[in-house]
Amino acid sequence: MTLQNLDIIISQFPLTLKMPLLFLGHGSPMNAIEENQFVAGFRHIAKTIQKPKAILCISAHWFTKGTKVTAMKFPPTIHDFGGFPEALFQVQYNTPGSPELAEATQNLLKPTPVDLDHNWGLDHGAWSVIKHLYPNADIPVIQLSIDYTKPAEYHFELGKKLQALRERGILIIGSGNIIHNLRLVDFANINKVDYGYDWAHEAFDTINKQLMEGNYKPLIEYEKQSKAFQLAIPTPDHYLPLLYILGLQNKNEELSLFNNHLLAGSLSMTSVKIV
Repeated sequence: MTLQNLDIIISQFPLTLKMPLLFLGHGSPMNAIEENQFVAGFRHIAKTIQKPKAILCISAHWFTKGTKVTAMKFPPTIHDFGGFPEALFQVQYNTPGSPELAEATQNLLKPTPVDLDHNWGLDHGAWSVIKHLYPNADIPVIQLSIDYTKPAEYHFELGKKLQALRERGILIIGSGNIIHNLRLVDFANINKVDYGYDWAHEAFDTINKQLMEGNYKPLIEYEKQSKAFQLAIPTPDHYLPLLYILGLQNKNEELSLFNNHLLAGSLSMTSVKIV
């Protein structure tokens, strides 16, 4: 793929003002149908940015061997969960996909091999939050998977390669949860906002401070940090989408937090906007 050919592929998306970046703490799938302060936060943040031409989402729930990108014209709504009310399984987010954006993404990420996928669709890490940002389902959405065989720094660096999409009206969203320990959730306090174990408060305060200071090295090297970090991030799936977004930040861009609360003892809904 020559630079000229890559330009031809990307030129299908007209130049725009540079799009911001979002990391969304998606929390429970029930946020798709419930009304609470977090979904209100998602709706509000959409009002603060220009409407995108398309969306590329990196979701915690597409964790694969190798990297894939959805490339179908009409991605199905995937209900990748169990034990929830039937009303949640009835939700459909029938937004179009974009084979063109998938191909552009595939080529931007070279030499990393990226498979064009026609089987996945939109999992709840994508549709349960994007539906609050853009309820009319009129913006094409593709998903980029997370290669579970690679270390954290790989994902931080891979994110940087998507930079050109931001100048073409593409909103890049990471979706996960920075603090996400489901084994230790206090179900008796499942809806208690700002309730967290001591270790969760420690990790919450430390990570927020590092985010606001732009001190990303310890966030990339999270496995070397304190016991609080290890409890906050027992598995990397919900954490790694954040690193893609941080990798895309330019030096002159500012980071801010919203939905910045602990929940249920061992979760955080902290979300990030970079502009």
